Amino acid sequence: MQFTLRGDYFNGEFSSKDGLSAKDIKDSAEKITKFCPGNTEQKLWDAAINYKNIDAVIESAEDGFKKWRTTSLEQRVDYLKKFQTEVELVKEHIAMAIALETGKPLWEAKTEANAISAKVNVTIADSLKRIENKKIENVLPHIDGHIIYKPLGPCLVIGPYNFPCHLANGQILSALLTGNSIIFKPSEKTMYSSQLLIECLHKAGFPKGVINFINGTAHTTQKILKHPSLKGIFFTGSYAVGKKILEAVGTDLTKLVALELGGKNSTIIHHDTHIEHAITELLRACFLSTGQRCTSTSTIIIHKKIEQEFIEKFKQATQKIRVDHPTEFKQTPFMGPLIDEYALNKYNQSLEMGEKNGAEVILENKQLNLAMPGHYISPSIHYLEHFEKTNPFTQEEIFGPNCTFTSYTEIEEAIQKVNITDYGLAASVFTEQKDIYQLCLRDIDAGIINLNRSTVGASSRLPFGGVKNSGNHHPAAVSMVDHTVSMISSLETLDNNSRISDVTGLNP
Repeated sequence: MQFTLRGDYFNGEFSSKDGLSAKDIKDSAEKITKFCPGNTEQKLWDAAINYKNIDAVIESAEDGFKKWRTTSLEQRVDYLKKFQTEVELVKEHIAMAIALETGKPLWEAKTEANAISAKVNVTIADSLKRIENKKIENVLPHIDGHIIYKPLGPCLVIGPYNFPCHLANGQILSALLTGNSIIFKPSEKTMYSSQLLIECLHKAGFPKGVINFINGTAHTTQKILKHPSLKGIFFTGSYAVGKKILEAVGTDLTKLVALELGGKNSTIIHHDTHIEHAITELLRACFLSTGQRCTSTSTIIIHKKIEQEFIEKFKQATQKIRVDHPTEFKQTPFMGPLIDEYALNKYNQSLEMGEKNGAEVILENKQLNLAMPGHYISPSIHYLEHFEKTNPFTQEEIFGPNCTFTSYTEIEEAIQKVNITDYGLAASVFTEQKDIYQLCLRDIDAGIINLNRSTVGASSRLPFGGVKNSGNHHPAAVSMVDHTVSMISSLETLDNNSRISDVTGLNP
């Protein structure tokens, strides 16, 4: 598979239509080289980062917004459907690119590629209802009221590497549907997958300037954030980076910032649960995407009555997980490598930190030497008896295939352990007792709380977001469209009988 980067995209075309030349890379402000995480001897691409295009990209988005905001909702829907058609034509290619850039197995990459197209249907069917203009009769005597939704303006979408197409796509589609132009800045680790998304939008024929794309690092993002023309900022990633974005925007109240941040997610396993079902769900929750999901389960809070049996069965199931190259394998793997060497080192450091702070090893992680050199690691399991807020292992997000058990006797104790973390993205509880579920819904501090279902695998038809350090109260998925508009109130007086003919307190 050939990876051809075409540079930035603005004014309806790529800056390097036929691919980056050696001169483009040599003359760039910064060069990034990407290797396949499943085979570190396979170079995928070289990228040229040019800060000189930033102003042109923003100017393009400004011009595009002026045109796009005047199009009808019906026209915008038609463009989204054309985009959907283009995605369907190349979704196998997109899946292969995602697999090779991220390291996730091809079957999982195909799931993401299919979600791009499916998201169009959800956005049109469910999100559209949320931003339809409304008329309310007689809000005052003889006066009708209107609620009108207006686009914000040029919006910056900052994408993550773990779902390079699906997560950014949801934000892009919502912004486009409501009349905004977009600037997509992908992760520097997954530029080609993200470019394929832009190529589909280009082929759909959007007016020039509506779709914009700029490659780069955090330095690129910082340069764009403060531009006065930027009106929306949509970010998916870590709490640390989200905080930096808020700091960069500062007191600029003209910008709407929607943050989807990390999680330190917990699952409660009550003694009445169906053990085999819970284990299957938790294998997915802890280890899918090699643990590189913001909703991955990090902590399993297990009732003491079934603690030993459950942990042993879960350990045995975990040991059966196949780890292999994302596309070249004899048997389909459950998970692939971590994204890069930095992620691998950070993961190992997190486990060392946990063990220094009392975490007992149940299943030790091992760096795997497979047929091809890559960032392969086996899953790990720990047990932490003293689960306290002051322990960094209970607080820090571990972006890798690890979970930690701790136990409880009363459900209130379990809920307290869930809430110890400074994050509040996702939680789940496995039980046959609805009253326990209702108690969890009431008392757990999280934006997602599931019953007999793991913390991963959200529905696009529901809000997706967290509380505390997991977000800033602007959930994505079906609610994303709410953050792409300004809500306007209007009073309409047409009846002459309701018009004011005199004012109290004026001299004749």
